[in-house]
Amino acid sequence: MTNPTVTLVLASASPARKRLLLAAGVEPSIVVSTVDEDAVTASARETYGELAPENLALVLARAKAEDVAAQLGHALVLGCDSVLELDGEIHGKPVDAAEAIERWSRMSGRSGVLHTGHWLIDTRDSDAGGTGATLGATASTTVHFARLGPEEIEAYVATGEPLRVAGAFTIDGLGSPYVAGIEGDPSNVVGLSLPLLRELLDDLGIAWRTLRSASSARGN
Repeated sequence: MTNPTVTLVLASASPARKRLLLAAGVEPSIVVSTVDEDAVTASARETYGELAPENLALVLARAKAEDVAAQLGHALVLGCDSVLELDGEIHGKPVDAAEAIERWSRMSGRSGVLHTGHWLIDTRDSDAGGTGATLGATASTTVHFARLGPEEIEAYVATGEPLRVAGAFTIDGLGSPYVAGIEGDPSNVVGLSLPLLRELLDDLGIAWRTLRSASSARGN
C-alpha cells in the first residue's frame, strides 16, 4: 500500500532552500511571501521588546508562512527565515557591498551562530488529512569562518553572492571555501534544517516519506 503524496508549499524565493528540498526528494510548490521584514521586525520589537536572534528568525518565518497561507486557503505551508548572530548582534542580508566587506572583516577567523526559524501552517481540508495546526521552531548552527585577507574579502563580495544571503556567506556555493567548520546541522546553514522540518511534520502526524515525489520514491 502506498501513502498519498503531500505537497509542501515553500514560502520563500530562496533557490538554495528549493535545491535542498529537491535533493532530499521533496518537490515543493513555491509561493513567495509579500511580507515587509522591516515592518514585521519593528512591530515585534514594539510588542515584545528587543528579541533574541533565534526568536526574531522565528517571528519572521511565521509572518511569511501566515502571509502565504492566507493567499492559498488550503495548503501545507512552510515559512523560513535565517539570521546570523555575531557578537550578540543580528545580521541578515547586507544592504550593499560596503556592508558585506565590513561584515566579513569582522567574521574573518571568528565564529557566529546561524539561526533559521521554521514555521508550518496546515490549512488543508480535513478530508485530505489537514490538522489546522500552526507550529514552529528555530534551529541554530555554529559556524567557524576562515581567516581572510582584505583582497580575498573584496573578491568574494565582488561576486555578488554575499549580498543575496543571510549572514553574507554560503556553505553550498562560492563561500564554501571560507567556512572552516560548523557545529550542528549543515542543512540549517543552507537555510532550512531538514531534521527539524521532519520533526515538525511528525508533530502534525505527517510522515516525511509522504512528501517525497513519486519519481524520487522510484529513485529517478
